[in-house]
Amino acid sequence: MPGDDRILTHLNTCPMAQSSDSNTLLDISALTQMKDTRVAIVATEWNDKIVAEQIAGAKRIAAQTGAVIAHEVLVPGSFEIPFACKAIWDNKENLSEAPEAIIAFGAVIRGGTPHFEYVCKAVTEGILQLNLMLPVPVIFGVLTLDTEEQAWERLGGVHGHKGEEAMIAALKMIRMKNEL
Repeated sequence: MPGDDRILTHLNTCPMAQSSDSNTLLDISALTQMKDTRVAIVATEWNDKIVAEQIAGAKRIAAQTGAVIAHEVLVPGSFEIPFACKAIWDNKENLSEAPEAIIAFGAVIRGGTPHFEYVCKAVTEGILQLNLMLPVPVIFGVLTLDTEEQAWERLGGVHGHKGEEAMIAALKMIRMKNEL
């Protein structure tokens, strides 16, 4: 179609959104009353170094706010994340403390096949469905990347720290729900 090349050129040259673009996004001052708030983490074994740093960032924010990582569940890959999130909620009666939010961490890196698109679409739609059906928020912390270098740019580099941001989002959603 005419103009498609201009759109692609624009998308490829536009700077990516950065955490610092929003003054309130990273503000945790209103989250000081979140002591003992329970958050579950579902994380993938795939790309484990990246995912470990996402979890470490979430734990730093939990420590600063007094929130508790009530459960940490590992799954093989991102495709399995929605199932594990739902299983945590479905089995909350068997857990010592039901989570007030669930964070899904993973990293999907583009390869040479369409697998990347299938996995990204499935995990995105799965987490969307969970947010519509569960009474607790499920935070999308799955990095969808072209390269591993992009992961590190999002884990303390120019694009902030997505593990920390996911925990902040979880706590803000819990607070929002409690205020309603």
